[in-house]
Formats: sequence, C-alpha cells, structure tokens
Amino acid sequence: MLDLDRHPLPDQLGYLVLSEDGSVHASGGELENDERSANIIINLLTLTESVDPAIFNARSCRKMSIVFTEHSYTICLSNKRIYVVKKRNRSDANANSGGSESDSHSILA
Repeated sequence: MLDLDRHPLPDQLGYLVLSEDGSVHASGGELENDERSANIIINLLTLTESVDPAIFNARSCRKMSIVFTEHSYTICLSNKRIYVVKKRNRSDANANSGGSESDSHSILA
C-alpha cells in the first residue's frame, strides 16, 4: 500500500485510503479521519455507476479529479482500494487561467 505519510506527493494537503464499501483504512493531513469526505467520495463513485451503461461501462471509471481554484482531489481505484489525494493547485496553473474566476469548479473523469 502507498505510504502517503512518509512519502507525500508534491503539494499534497491530505489523503484517504478507502475500501470499496467506504470504510477508511488510512488517512492523513487535512483529510485525517474525515468520514464526511469519504462518504461524499463514495457517493460520487456510486453516481458514476448509475449513468447510462450504453455510455459508461460498469466500473469503467478508474480515476476522477475534482478541481477547485485553490486545491483539487484526485480519486483513483486500484487493488480494491480507493485512493484520494487532496493537493494544492500550483500557482502557475492559476495564473494561466487568468485568475479572475475565483468561484470556478470543474469535475474531470
């Protein structure tokens, strides 16, 4: 299993490691013991499975990014675990977008 405490990713603010049923196996940083965020993420993943199967195959979503102005969440499914990393967005990316959209949000899947 990834050790995000000893080997954090660049700009990492926090992380969660969840089982497929949503129980928290590991957490740290701003997401330490954050059951609320874990529930929201499980609900988002469940939502992706309820989309029309003619468009998305069941379990076809392997990575999802939720991007806010200041930070983003990257959610990856691997080995029957759900890995969530909250990262600070780099300032050069915000500068390229003009920086005037302070309330912009996007979801990438």
